[in-house]
Amino acid sequence: MSSSTRNAYALAGLMAAAGTTHFVAPKPYDTIVPGRLPGSPRAWTYASGVAELACAAAIAVPKTRRAGAFATAALFAAVFPANVKMAYDWRRRPLPQRAIAYGRLPLQAPLVAWAMRVAKDGR
Repeated sequence: MSSSTRNAYALAGLMAAAGTTHFVAPKPYDTIVPGRLPGSPRAWTYASGVAELACAAAIAVPKTRRAGAFATAALFAAVFPANVKMAYDWRRRPLPQRAIAYGRLPLQAPLVAWAMRVAKDGR
């Protein structure tokens, strides 16, 4: 198996794991849904979980890998406001929790880059 295939499967695994947690433990996700979005936070939690699972499936299949990786990059960008909300909401929590919340912000850039790399390799 090539390194680009392993890289794609790793990204698919991350997305599948993340998507699954939206259904197994939705409450933490509900709390970071920006309040300006219409509808209930739980609906957004489930919708983003479905999107992550769909991206995982698309990346796992070579014929849809490129499109799935582009969709994943877009999804990583789309959920950034939730990470900002989490960082703001957790600004007075103990240091370890603040570090997690603040650490999620710069983590989005390498995740987008990873997805774009998988898309490039998926040609």
